[in-house]
This record gives sequence, structure tokens and C-alpha cells, in this order.
Amino acid sequence: MAQGLIRRSDVDLVRERSRLDEVVSEHVTLRTAGIGSMKGLCPFHDEKTPSFNIRPQLGHWHCFGCGEGGDVISFVQKINHLSFVEAVELLAGRYGVQLTYEDSGGGRGERPDFGTRRRLLDAHAIAEEYYREQLDTPGAEIGRRFLAERGFDRAAAERFGVGFAPEGWDSITNVLRKRGFTEEELTASGIVSQGQRGVYDRFRGRLIWPIRDITGNTIGFGARRLLESDKGPKYLNTPETAIYHKSTVLYGLDLARKDIAAERRVVVVEGYTDVMAAHLAGVPTAVASCGTAFGSEHVKIVRRVMGDSNPNAGLRLNTDGRGLGGEVVFTFDGDEAGQKAALRAFEEDQRFVAQTYVAVEAGGMDPCDLRITQGDQAVVDLIDSRKPLFEFAIRSAIAQVDLDTVEGQVAGLRMAAPVVARIRDRAMRPEYARRLSGWLGMDERTVLRAVHDAARSNARPAPGPEERLSTQRTAPAGEPPEEPGLIAPARLADVVSPRDPVGQVETQSLAVMMQAPQLLQTDQVAALPDDAFHVPSLQGVWDVMLAAGTLLDAVIGTLHPARYLEQVLEIAGETVRPLIVEIANLDLPARDEAGLQRLAGSLLDRLTELSITREYSVLKQRLQRTDPSDPERYQEILTRLAQVQDKRRALRAADD
Repeated sequence: MAQGLIRRSDVDLVRERSRLDEVVSEHVTLRTAGIGSMKGLCPFHDEKTPSFNIRPQLGHWHCFGCGEGGDVISFVQKINHLSFVEAVELLAGRYGVQLTYEDSGGGRGERPDFGTRRRLLDAHAIAEEYYREQLDTPGAEIGRRFLAERGFDRAAAERFGVGFAPEGWDSITNVLRKRGFTEEELTASGIVSQGQRGVYDRFRGRLIWPIRDITGNTIGFGARRLLESDKGPKYLNTPETAIYHKSTVLYGLDLARKDIAAERRVVVVEGYTDVMAAHLAGVPTAVASCGTAFGSEHVKIVRRVMGDSNPNAGLRLNTDGRGLGGEVVFTFDGDEAGQKAALRAFEEDQRFVAQTYVAVEAGGMDPCDLRITQGDQAVVDLIDSRKPLFEFAIRSAIAQVDLDTVEGQVAGLRMAAPVVARIRDRAMRPEYARRLSGWLGMDERTVLRAVHDAARSNARPAPGPEERLSTQRTAPAGEPPEEPGLIAPARLADVVSPRDPVGQVETQSLAVMMQAPQLLQTDQVAALPDDAFHVPSLQGVWDVMLAAGTLLDAVIGTLHPARYLEQVLEIAGETVRPLIVEIANLDLPARDEAGLQRLAGSLLDRLTELSITREYSVLKQRLQRTDPSDPERYQEILTRLAQVQDKRRALRAADD
């Protein structure tokens, strides 16, 4: 079994085979917008005038409104809230690319090779279909009754893919064997278990929920005990397999991800029926962990879907009071176990940028029970009645003591002060300390001092490299992680004015060199000096293009323009890469390829003339500063001036 990095050549092949226009058109209505360009409304921000451009030949897209851009992999990442590897795998499956995984040396965890992964997914798809069919059989009456008693009709079961596993020992085993799966594959899938006499069905006489990854692939199952004769656990899940890791899976995320991204809110409930109840009641952002506590890996997934990456986002509010960094609402039972789960969530909250809340029903009912007894609106009201997680954690700490006594107040302060001190956002500590003083009935200065002392005792050493990187962007293979303090990426509108004719010539020259290098003349490109651009940011783009060293290969046609652009982007830094993508997607004033070829020649002639004129001006100023008593230096500049003047005359004569 291979480690998690995909071989670079396979990633390149995925980019090459993937049809950007085909992928994007599933989410954006595209129309032709010039040579090699298509345009539509951006799917990543609200707009009425189309500013989202794609160039299928180059395999790149860019929105001139919000500034987002990239290749087909980055589009799939962003639109589906996937990691880089997940996006590559999705496109590889769609366009028939066989992936090879290599040892990353970084302990990222093992991933199956592409063929094995495909076989395991196929087995789960067949099993899910079989279980769903079984729900309509006479033997599944107990399962249908269980669902009905909890307010779930047949349509609800269909929506969530609920099925039923028959009581036999080899029902699904035989189905999969007939479909060509080997005993080794059956064991690896987790759908069956290994016994002394061979494999047998893992799930028997149970209600079945398919557990899916974020893209909708079924990767495991959760099974609810129904029969008194079943002595197994109440809920039985798929064991850890090559495609199912419970610490990285959230039930319902495939259904909830779009609403989570749109509302910037996720509601974390405790089980499959709670997710169903919440969605049906009008809370479509509900998800649940699968047989494990909500942990750090789940945090990463939720942050990615919510777009929650700004460490200060949670400090600012929208007009509706919701944090710009998003909102996480945990629902727990009102019993002691539920309170402990909420306090564990408090520890994980320090990893969140989002504002985090707890919703606990006073009578201890979960969303499923609440919906049955009080209706859909009661579930919505429960979520709306959420309390900040910090407040819940502090109040839980002081609820254990008698605040009517001095001893109880002091004990409560000793228990709650460390909780306030652990709030990572220092700006929030004083306000919660003041609230704590009111809840305890103690002097505010005493409480503030106790929190300060607790914070000092909790002071941590400087974070190591791994912890520092955990707050940064996880980059695809070949890209360095984002470092704090970098200059903000350049935008074309910020570096070139529409009224700057020189800047427009330089911008369009770079655009034609990226978009259609095959239309340029080799001698024109070769004649451009290293300092051909007057606008500093555009000169920075040109420096990267020169460093790539393959522009002439693209001009003569031995290198595809899309591959050349990939090479340029590969070596570009974080500040210049967005500008390159923007220029590569810029519309050029030409109606057809012949017009674009004429424009390309004209632009490069004009760019060459501008660089010659600049050089001539610099030499004249240098000549004026040179002392005539230094005849050798003076003559050298005069000679150079004459050469530059000859080049300018020759260029103008060629135009005539």
C-alpha cells in the first residue's frame, strides 16, 4: 500500500486530460467571449455582470471581480471544498487517469493505490444499492417501523440512502462474490468480517446508513441494532479501512457542504437520526462524527468547507451578528455525558477561527426526539437558542459548587479562571472575566487577577514548526506553504491604470505571450531585453517568464501553451502568481486568430520600441552626467546611443 503523495507526472496528466470548460459548465453557464475565452457569472461571489473567465486551451480560469483563479484542479477544490489530493482523484476517476502514489516521507497516512480505491468504492456502491433494496422486503419490517416511530417516511429513507441488512451470514458476501470481488477485497472493504471458516457479513439484521465522503462516494456504513437476539453494540460502524478513517469523516457532509459554505455555519449533532431530523426540520447544515468524538481532523474539514482560514475572522461580525469566520454550533444531550462532550469541544474550539456555540435542550432531548415530540420548528429554535461555547464551559465549571458560600465562590473561581485563561483570543478574556465575576458574585479585580495568574501558569513555549504550519495554507505538491507577513498578492487593477497607454501595451504583450505564444515571431521575442517593462509588477511577471526559460519553445510550437503557463506558475511566488493568472485570462482586442496574430506582432513591436526609447533616454541622461574629460567613457556612451538609435530606425522602417 502506498503513501499519500500522487506522482507528479500523474497530476500533470490529470490537468492535461481534464476539460476545464466541461467541468466549469456544470456550475456556470458559459458563453463565448473572444478568441479562446468563455465567460459567465462567478460561482464564488454574488455578481450580476459576468466577470468569470476561462481559457480552455490554457486550462485556466480567473474572476476579475473577486480575484479568484487557477487551473481545473483548483476549481474542483474550491467548488467542492476538497483537498488537492481529493480533487485530483475525482478528476482522475472522471477522465480515466490511473494514479500512482509515492512515499511522502512525511507521515501523511497511507492511501490505497488508485485501482484498489476504485474497487473498494465499487464494492460499497453495490452494497449500498443492495441494502436499500432490502428495506422493502418483509424481513425489514422492523427497520421500517423503527424509522416510522422516529418520524421518517419512505422519502426520508430514500433521501439519506437508508437500507437494511438481512439476518443471514452471507447475504451481501454472496452478492459481492457474484460481482467478481475476491475474498481479499471483501475483507479489505470492511463490509464483511473474517472468521475461522472464512468471511461473513459484518452487518446482519440491522438498519443501515451509508457513510459518504464529501464528494458523495460511499466509503463505509453505520448499522443500528434492532433485534433482541443481536448481542452486539447498539451502533456498529465499518472498521478502519484504506478508504474509511472515522477521524476524517463527517456523516451528512456530502448533503450539507453547499449549505455550510453558503451559510458559513455548521451544526454538529451526535448521530445519524439526529442528522436526518435536523435536515428534514430545516437545518440543512447538520453533520455528525462517526463512532468517535469530534476531533482535530474534523476541525480541518469543517474549516475547509466554511472557507475559515483568516485567524482574525471570528472577531468581526456581519450585520446579522454572525462571525465572518463562520459559526459552529454543537448540540449535546443535557446529561453529564453531553456536558463532557461540550467541554471536549471547547478544547477543540481553540483550533477554530469560527465563533463556536452550544445548543442544549433543557429536557435533555436530542434533535430527533425533539422533532418527534414538538415538531420541526422546535429543532430550528434549539439551534437559534445556542449559547457561546466559552460561556457554556465556564458555567459548567462553576455549576459544580455552591455559590451561596464563600468557599464555593473561591472554589468556583479556581475552577473557572483556567477556563477563561485558555481562551486563545486574548481580546475576549477580559469580557468573560467580567461576566465570571457577576456569575460568581465576586469582585471584578479579584477575578481578573485570577485569570491573569492562570494565563501565566498556562503559558506555552514557542510553537514548533509543525504547530506554526498548522495555521497556514496546506499547499499542493511543489508549492511552498504560505508564510505570515508576506506582501498581499498583486491585482492588475492595482498596478496598471486603464488610462496608462504604456501599461496597457505591456499588459497585453504579456497576455499574448501567455495565451498564444505560437502566433509570435521568434526574432521578436528573442529581441526583448531582460528589463523590457516599465511597470514594476509587470517586470516581475516578465522575470518569472524568463526564469522559466521555455518561452521560445512555446513560440516555435514544441511546448504547448498550457504546459508553458504551468511551468511559469510553478516557479512564481505567492505575490505574483495571481497576477500571472489574471493576465493569462485577460481578453484581448481581436475578433479572430488572424486579428490576434496581427495584434501580437504589433504589441511586441510597440513593446520593443518602448524599451528602446527608455534605453535611449537613460543613455542621454548618463551622457549629460559624464565628464567630457573622460573621453573613453564619453565615447562609449555615444557609441551605445548611436546603436540604440539605429535599432529604433530599423524597427520603424520595418513597420513602414
